[in-house]
Amino acid sequence: MAVAEARHAPVVIEESISTRVLRVFGKAPVHIALAVIGVLWLMPTIGLLFTSLLTPSDAQSEGWWQVFSKPSVVTFENYGNIFRDDGIVGSLWVTAQVTLGATVLPILVAALAGYAFAWLDFPGRDWIFLGVIALLVVPLQMSLIPIFELYNKTGLYDTILGLIFFHSAFALPFGIFLLRNFFAGIPRDLLEAARIDGASELRIFARVVLPLGIPAIAALGIFQVLFVWNDLLGGLVLAQDNQPIAPEIFSQLRQFGANLEIIAPAAFFSAVIPLTIFAMFQRYFVEGLLAGSVK
Repeated sequence: MAVAEARHAPVVIEESISTRVLRVFGKAPVHIALAVIGVLWLMPTIGLLFTSLLTPSDAQSEGWWQVFSKPSVVTFENYGNIFRDDGIVGSLWVTAQVTLGATVLPILVAALAGYAFAWLDFPGRDWIFLGVIALLVVPLQMSLIPIFELYNKTGLYDTILGLIFFHSAFALPFGIFLLRNFFAGIPRDLLEAARIDGASELRIFARVVLPLGIPAIAALGIFQVLFVWNDLLGGLVLAQDNQPIAPEIFSQLRQFGANLEIIAPAAFFSAVIPLTIFAMFQRYFVEGLLAGSVK
C-alpha cells in the first residue's frame, strides 16, 4: 500500500535560484512601467496634498515641490481653516446627507426590482427589463433642463430631497441591471426549498437573496457613493444655497480664486473620503462587475 501511494504521489520540482532570478528580471520591465504609470496618475493628487500644506505665498512663489527641499514650510493650519468656513462645512454636511440618501434609496429599490425581474413571473417582464436597459444610454445632461423646470414647479429645487431623488433616478437603471444579473445566478434550488418550507416571497428576498447578494449590493453602493460625492453638474443646476462640496469648491474658486488656503485643503479632504471608501471595499468591485457573467 505504501509503495502504491508513493507511486501516485505528486512530484514536486524545486525551482532553482537562477530560474527565479530570470523570472523576476523578465517581469521587471512590466513592473517598472506600471510603477511609473501609477506615479504619474497620482501626481495631481500628491501635488494637491502638498499644496494644501503650504501657505498661499509659499505655494505660489516656488511651487509644492519645495516641501522636499524646505520641510519647515509645511503647515496644518489650512485644514483648520476649512472647518471655520461656513460654506465648506455646510456643503460637506449637505453632501453627506445626499450621498447617504442617494445610496440607500436606489439600492433598496434596485434590489426589490432586481429580484422581481430575476425570479418572479409577471406580464411584460422581459419588455420592461429591456426598457430599463434602454435607460442606461440616456445622458444625465439631457434631463437637467426638464428636471430643473419640474423642481421649480414642485418646490424641490435647492432641497436635499430633490438632489437625492435626482441621483437615485439615474442610479436605478444600472442598479437594477446589475442586481438582476447577480440574483439570476443564485441556484434555483435554494429558492424552491424556501418556498416548500412556506416562506413568502418577501421573506425569501430578505433571508436568502439579500445575504447572497451582498457583493453586488456593496459594489453598487461604492459606485453610487463615488458618483454622488464627486458630482458637480447636478449640484450646480439644481441647488443654490444647499450645494454639495464639489459645486461649493467650484463657486469659491470662481469668486475668490486667491483663497488657496481654503480651496486646496477642502478639495483634498473631499477627495480623501471617497478614496477611503473605495480602498476599504475595492474587493467588491470585481465581484460586482462580474455579477451574473458565470452561470
